[in-house]
Amino acid sequence: MATQLDEMFVKTRKENRAALIAYLPAGFPSLEGCKDAISTLAESGVDAVEIGFPYSDPVMDGPTIQQAADISLKAGTGATEVFETLNFAHEVGLPAVVMTYWNPIERYGVDRFAKEMARNGGSGVVTPDLTIEESKPWNSATLAAGINRIFVVAPSTTDDRLARVTSQCSGFVYAASLMGVTGARTDLSSGGRDLVARVRKTTDLPIAVGLGVSTRAQAREVAGYADGVIVGSAFIKALLDAKDPQSGLEKLGALARDLVAGVREGR
Repeated sequence: MATQLDEMFVKTRKENRAALIAYLPAGFPSLEGCKDAISTLAESGVDAVEIGFPYSDPVMDGPTIQQAADISLKAGTGATEVFETLNFAHEVGLPAVVMTYWNPIERYGVDRFAKEMARNGGSGVVTPDLTIEESKPWNSATLAAGINRIFVVAPSTTDDRLARVTSQCSGFVYAASLMGVTGARTDLSSGGRDLVARVRKTTDLPIAVGLGVSTRAQAREVAGYADGVIVGSAFIKALLDAKDPQSGLEKLGALARDLVAGVREGR
Protein backbone atom coordinates (compact mmCIF):
# COMPACT_ATOMS: atom_id res chain seq x y z
CA MET A 1 0.00 0.00 0.00
CA ALA A 2 1.38 3.42 -0.99
CA THR A 3 1.96 5.98 1.75
CA GLN A 4 1.14 9.68 1.47
CA LEU A 5 4.90 10.21 0.97
CA ASP A 6 4.99 7.72 -1.93
CA GLU A 7 2.07 9.53 -3.57
CA MET A 8 3.79 12.91 -3.10
CA PHE A 9 6.90 11.72 -4.96
CA VAL A 10 4.73 10.30 -7.79
CA LYS A 11 3.18 13.78 -8.09
CA THR A 12 6.49 15.69 -8.06
CA ARG A 13 8.00 13.31 -10.61
CA LYS A 14 5.03 13.88 -12.92
CA GLU A 15 5.59 17.62 -12.51
CA ASN A 16 9.32 17.10 -13.24
CA ARG A 17 10.48 18.79 -10.07
CA ALA A 18 12.02 18.04 -6.70
CA ALA A 19 10.08 18.14 -3.43
CA LEU A 20 10.88 20.50 -0.57
CA ILE A 21 10.91 18.67 2.76
CA ALA A 22 11.06 20.78 5.93
CA TYR A 23 12.56 19.49 9.19
CA LEU A 24 11.36 20.69 12.61
CA PRO A 25 11.75 19.04 16.02
CA ALA A 26 8.46 18.20 17.72
CA GLY A 27 7.80 20.57 20.62
CA PHE A 28 9.84 23.44 19.16
CA PRO A 29 9.46 26.30 19.83
CA SER A 30 6.58 24.79 21.88
CA LEU A 31 4.05 22.05 21.19
CA GLU A 32 1.47 24.49 19.83
CA GLY A 33 4.19 26.65 18.27
CA CYS A 34 5.40 23.65 16.29
CA LYS A 35 1.87 23.05 14.99
CA ASP A 36 1.62 26.72 13.98
CA ALA A 37 4.95 26.37 12.16
CA ILE A 38 3.74 23.26 10.32
CA SER A 39 0.58 25.12 9.24
CA THR A 40 2.74 27.98 7.96
CA LEU A 41 5.00 25.58 6.05
CA ALA A 42 1.97 23.86 4.47
CA GLU A 43 0.44 27.21 3.44
CA SER A 44 3.79 28.30 1.97
CA GLY A 45 4.00 25.36 -0.44
CA VAL A 46 6.33 22.93 1.34
CA ASP A 47 5.69 19.38 0.06
CA ALA A 48 6.36 17.29 3.19
CA VAL A 49 7.58 17.60 6.75
CA GLU A 50 10.17 15.65 8.71
CA ILE A 51 9.40 15.80 12.43
CA GLY A 52 12.38 15.37 14.71
CA PHE A 53 12.10 13.24 17.85
CA PRO A 54 14.23 15.41 20.20
CA TYR A 55 17.08 13.42 21.68
CA SER A 56 19.61 14.27 24.37
CA ASP A 57 22.65 12.75 22.62
CA PRO A 58 22.36 13.41 18.87
CA VAL A 59 25.24 12.22 16.69
CA MET A 60 24.16 13.86 13.43
CA ASP A 61 22.74 17.19 14.58
CA GLY A 62 24.58 20.50 14.48
CA PRO A 63 24.30 23.33 17.05
CA THR A 64 21.09 24.91 15.67
CA ILE A 65 19.09 21.66 15.78
CA GLN A 66 20.63 20.75 19.15
CA GLN A 67 19.51 24.12 20.57
CA ALA A 68 15.95 23.54 19.30
CA ALA A 69 15.95 19.98 20.67
CA ASP A 70 17.11 21.24 24.08
CA ILE A 71 14.20 23.72 24.19
CA SER A 72 11.83 20.92 23.24
CA LEU A 73 13.22 18.43 25.78
CA LYS A 74 13.10 21.00 28.60
CA ALA A 75 9.39 21.42 27.85
CA GLY A 76 8.93 17.67 28.33
CA THR A 77 8.52 16.55 24.72
CA GLY A 78 8.40 12.77 24.33
CA ALA A 79 6.76 10.15 22.14
CA THR A 80 3.20 11.35 22.93
CA GLU A 81 4.00 14.86 21.67
CA VAL A 82 5.86 13.53 18.62
CA PHE A 83 2.82 11.48 17.57
CA GLU A 84 0.46 14.39 18.31
CA THR A 85 2.57 16.63 16.03
CA LEU A 86 2.72 13.92 13.38
CA ASN A 87 -1.06 13.60 13.44
CA PHE A 88 -1.44 17.37 13.11
CA ALA A 89 0.82 17.45 10.03
CA HIS A 90 -1.24 14.65 8.49
CA GLU A 91 -4.46 16.55 9.20
CA VAL A 92 -3.23 19.70 7.44
CA GLY A 93 -2.42 17.54 4.40
CA LEU A 94 1.37 17.26 4.59
CA PRO A 95 3.05 13.88 4.10
CA ALA A 96 4.99 13.45 7.35
CA VAL A 97 7.90 11.32 8.51
CA VAL A 98 9.66 11.17 11.86
CA MET A 99 13.43 11.43 12.19
CA THR A 100 14.61 9.61 15.29
CA TYR A 101 17.65 7.88 16.68
CA TRP A 102 17.14 4.21 17.44
CA ASN A 103 17.10 4.42 21.23
CA PRO A 104 13.65 6.09 21.53
CA ILE A 105 12.12 3.46 19.20
CA GLU A 106 13.64 0.63 21.21
CA ARG A 107 12.47 2.13 24.50
CA TYR A 108 8.94 2.68 23.17
CA GLY A 109 8.73 -0.80 21.64
CA VAL A 110 9.60 -1.50 18.01
CA ASP A 111 6.23 -2.88 16.86
CA ARG A 112 4.30 -0.39 18.98
CA PHE A 113 6.23 2.58 17.53
CA ALA A 114 5.56 1.47 13.94
CA LYS A 115 1.84 0.96 14.70
CA GLU A 116 1.57 4.41 16.33
CA MET A 117 3.26 5.97 13.31
CA ALA A 118 0.62 4.47 11.03
CA ARG A 119 -2.25 5.25 13.42
CA ASN A 120 -1.28 8.93 13.44
CA GLY A 121 -0.99 9.23 9.66
CA GLY A 122 2.80 9.02 9.46
CA SER A 123 4.37 7.88 6.21
CA GLY A 124 7.69 6.64 7.52
CA VAL A 125 10.73 7.00 9.76
CA VAL A 126 14.28 8.25 9.10
CA THR A 127 16.70 6.29 11.33
CA PRO A 128 20.20 7.82 10.98
CA ASP A 129 21.98 5.53 13.44
CA LEU A 130 20.28 2.20 12.65
CA THR A 131 22.47 -0.10 10.55
CA ILE A 132 20.92 -2.54 8.10
CA GLU A 133 22.64 -5.39 9.95
CA GLU A 134 20.58 -4.58 13.06
CA SER A 135 17.35 -3.63 11.29
CA LYS A 136 15.49 -6.95 10.95
CA PRO A 137 12.95 -6.31 13.76
CA TRP A 138 12.36 -2.79 12.41
CA ASN A 139 11.96 -4.05 8.84
CA SER A 140 9.28 -6.50 9.99
CA ALA A 141 7.48 -3.88 12.09
CA THR A 142 7.41 -1.26 9.33
CA LEU A 143 6.24 -3.81 6.77
CA ALA A 144 3.38 -4.88 9.06
CA ALA A 145 2.41 -1.25 9.75
CA GLY A 146 2.65 -0.18 6.09
CA ILE A 147 5.12 2.66 6.66
CA ASN A 148 8.34 3.65 4.89
CA ARG A 149 11.84 2.76 6.14
CA ILE A 150 14.30 5.55 5.35
CA PHE A 151 17.98 4.87 5.88
CA VAL A 152 20.79 7.43 5.57
CA VAL A 153 23.76 7.14 3.21
CA ALA A 154 26.82 9.42 3.09
CA PRO A 155 29.75 10.15 0.76
CA SER A 156 31.83 7.67 2.79
CA THR A 157 29.39 4.79 2.09
CA THR A 158 31.09 2.27 -0.23
CA ASP A 159 29.42 1.25 -3.51
CA ASP A 160 28.82 -2.27 -2.23
CA ARG A 161 27.20 -0.98 0.94
CA LEU A 162 25.14 1.62 -0.94
CA ALA A 163 23.42 -1.17 -2.87
CA ARG A 164 22.73 -3.11 0.33
CA VAL A 165 21.37 -0.08 2.21
CA THR A 166 19.15 1.19 -0.61
CA SER A 167 17.68 -2.30 -1.09
CA GLN A 168 16.31 -2.00 2.47
CA CYS A 169 14.84 1.50 1.96
CA SER A 170 11.33 2.51 0.99
CA GLY A 171 9.81 5.96 0.49
CA PHE A 172 13.11 7.61 -0.34
CA VAL A 173 16.84 7.34 0.30
CA TYR A 174 18.23 10.06 2.60
CA ALA A 175 21.54 11.24 1.13
CA ALA A 176 23.64 13.20 3.64
CA SER A 177 25.56 15.40 1.23
CA LEU A 178 28.67 15.81 3.35
CA MET A 179 30.51 14.28 6.24
CA GLY A 180 29.72 15.98 9.54
CA VAL A 181 26.72 17.35 11.37
CA THR A 182 23.68 19.27 10.16
CA GLY A 183 23.64 23.03 9.76
CA ALA A 184 23.06 25.80 7.23
CA ARG A 185 26.12 26.52 5.09
CA THR A 186 27.20 29.35 2.81
CA ASP A 187 28.68 26.89 0.27
CA LEU A 188 27.39 23.48 -0.67
CA SER A 189 29.69 20.50 -0.97
CA SER A 190 30.00 18.77 -4.34
CA GLY A 191 29.50 15.55 -2.36
CA GLY A 192 25.73 15.70 -2.76
CA ARG A 193 25.71 15.55 -6.54
CA ASP A 194 28.34 12.78 -6.60
CA LEU A 195 26.52 10.75 -3.95
CA VAL A 196 23.15 11.03 -5.72
CA ALA A 197 24.74 9.82 -8.97
CA ARG A 198 26.15 6.79 -7.13
CA VAL A 199 22.83 6.05 -5.38
CA ARG A 200 20.94 6.24 -8.71
CA LYS A 201 22.95 3.24 -9.92
CA THR A 202 21.51 1.13 -7.09
CA THR A 203 17.81 2.08 -6.85
CA ASP A 204 14.81 3.66 -8.58
CA LEU A 205 13.63 5.16 -5.28
CA PRO A 206 13.51 8.95 -4.93
CA ILE A 207 16.66 10.43 -3.37
CA ALA A 208 16.40 13.39 -0.99
CA VAL A 209 19.47 15.41 -0.05
CA GLY A 210 19.93 16.88 3.41
CA LEU A 211 22.58 18.89 5.26
CA GLY A 212 23.36 22.48 4.49
CA VAL A 213 20.67 24.03 2.26
CA SER A 214 19.60 27.48 3.46
CA THR A 215 19.10 29.72 0.40
CA ARG A 216 17.01 29.82 -2.76
CA ALA A 217 20.13 29.41 -4.93
CA GLN A 218 21.25 26.34 -2.96
CA ALA A 219 17.75 24.83 -3.14
CA ARG A 220 17.73 25.40 -6.91
CA GLU A 221 21.14 23.71 -7.25
CA VAL A 222 20.21 20.59 -5.25
CA ALA A 223 16.78 20.35 -6.94
CA GLY A 224 18.63 20.11 -10.26
CA TYR A 225 19.90 16.62 -9.43
CA ALA A 226 17.91 15.28 -6.43
CA ASP A 227 14.25 14.27 -6.01
CA GLY A 228 13.94 15.99 -2.64
CA VAL A 229 15.63 18.88 -0.84
CA ILE A 230 15.60 18.65 2.97
CA VAL A 231 15.95 21.90 4.93
CA GLY A 232 16.15 22.00 8.73
CA SER A 233 18.60 24.40 10.36
CA ALA A 234 17.58 27.40 8.22
CA PHE A 235 13.91 26.99 9.21
CA ILE A 236 14.81 26.50 12.88
CA LYS A 237 17.06 29.58 12.83
CA ALA A 238 14.18 31.69 11.49
CA LEU A 239 12.17 30.74 14.59
CA LEU A 240 15.08 30.96 17.04
CA ASP A 241 16.13 34.45 15.91
CA ALA A 242 12.62 35.97 15.92
CA LYS A 243 11.69 38.53 18.59
CA ASP A 244 8.26 36.94 19.11
CA PRO A 245 6.23 33.92 17.86
CA GLN A 246 4.28 35.88 15.22
CA SER A 247 7.36 37.41 13.60
CA GLY A 248 8.96 33.95 13.72
CA LEU A 249 6.08 32.49 11.70
CA GLU A 250 6.31 35.39 9.23
CA LYS A 251 10.06 34.77 8.78
CA LEU A 252 9.44 31.04 8.44
CA GLY A 253 6.77 31.56 5.78
CA ALA A 254 8.94 33.99 3.79
CA LEU A 255 11.90 31.59 3.84
CA ALA A 256 9.69 28.64 2.89
CA ARG A 257 8.24 30.50 -0.11
CA ASP A 258 11.75 31.49 -1.21
CA LEU A 259 13.00 27.90 -0.97
CA VAL A 260 9.88 26.54 -2.71
CA ALA A 261 10.61 28.92 -5.60
CA GLY A 262 14.24 27.78 -5.68
CA VAL A 263 13.29 24.10 -5.76
CA ARG A 264 10.83 24.69 -8.61
CA GLU A 265 13.50 26.54 -10.61
CA GLY A 266 15.81 23.54 -10.35
CA ARG A 267 14.83 21.91 -13.63
